[in-house]
Amino acid sequence: MEDRISPTPTTTEQKRRLRWFKDARFGMFIHWGVYSQPARGEWIMHREGIPVAEYENLADSWKPGPYPARTWARLARRAGMKYMVFTSKHHDGFCLWDSNMTDYNATRRGPKRDLVAEYVEACRAEGLRVGLYYSLRDWHHPDGARCVRYEKARRRFLDFTQGCVRELMTRYGQIDILWYDGPGPLSTPEAWESEKMNAMVRELQPDILINNRSLLPEDFGTPEGHLSAAPEGRAWEACMTLNGYWCYTPTPPEDWLPTRQILRMLNTAAAGDGNLLLNIGPRADGSVPEIAEDRLEAVGQWLGKSGEALYGPKDRAEKHLSWSNVGFWSIQARTAYLWMLRGGWPGPTFAVGGLRVPGRRRPEGGLGAEVERVTFLDTGEELEFEREPGRIVIKGLPKCCPDRIALAPVLKIEFRTRPRRKT
Repeated sequence: MEDRISPTPTTTEQKRRLRWFKDARFGMFIHWGVYSQPARGEWIMHREGIPVAEYENLADSWKPGPYPARTWARLARRAGMKYMVFTSKHHDGFCLWDSNMTDYNATRRGPKRDLVAEYVEACRAEGLRVGLYYSLRDWHHPDGARCVRYEKARRRFLDFTQGCVRELMTRYGQIDILWYDGPGPLSTPEAWESEKMNAMVRELQPDILINNRSLLPEDFGTPEGHLSAAPEGRAWEACMTLNGYWCYTPTPPEDWLPTRQILRMLNTAAAGDGNLLLNIGPRADGSVPEIAEDRLEAVGQWLGKSGEALYGPKDRAEKHLSWSNVGFWSIQARTAYLWMLRGGWPGPTFAVGGLRVPGRRRPEGGLGAEVERVTFLDTGEELEFEREPGRIVIKGLPKCCPDRIALAPVLKIEFRTRPRRKT
């Protein structure tokens, strides 16, 4: 679902709640459930028309391995991620916690244990913020479809929904993100009683962040499958997959995102003052595909050296610097970071153009940019440069790309004032 809801201005209270989120920039999404067994997509029950009774057999036969969430959380930390979001209930209606609202849950069916509790514990052990995904849509509940036609069914279904959300908000200590999804078949926030439900959530979890998928703007938008910056002042988080699928699906190596493309997505998020929520789909036993581990480990190694270009408060890059032939920008106050992800290595000399600089004809241009220092972000090595009208010429680069992780070094360019694009 796109961020089609008209955003409301960010309040002072929202800014306070969002501070850690905007500093974090990078999180792990986890789609894992009954649907991980057939491995043909989390919508399999709906798309293949599987009857409820037949699908319930999958719930009974699902026997995950011991504590896989520990593996996910450790991988997330090594990948440079700062928070996680876990599918506590997807559209198939199977609750991964010990719910009193339904017997169709992980403690009474196949797994015979509280998988949400294991996940929350794993997050906290690795110092990660805790997010819970909850699908409003429910193909298993008898009122999940007829709620749109019959008022009594809607009331029963809303009581069930609100009861489930209340359980998630009261049983596991502090929850940092409530990530709603699938607001169907009801089509308005009034029909969902979203305002009432979210007020209950905030009463129980005063510091929680809520996304926009209960059909209210709330704290942040959620572009899916693409990275599109929200209007300035509106927090946003793009959710993306590593291989084109949300849950575990065997795919050939060429379908998996290369490390450089993941870094490009992170750059787009930072440049647009947004976040990237990157999904993994563990196997039914909870193990992570080796290729996913390899990609995320490489990203984490790169961020261990150049994470300053990603984390923390960032300005909207398009307002300050023109595009470059060799890479892409992120901006923080008087410092610009050039992620050299475009094309091949530029050679020993290249220029950054399109800068406003002081000049006799436009004395107010003194607010423009003058470079004071250029370094490789990962090593701190200083580079030679020359100021010329409207550009800087950077010299003395090595013949070959110095970054061996992803062939993507970052140049840290420090200015005397905030850089301004030449208009």
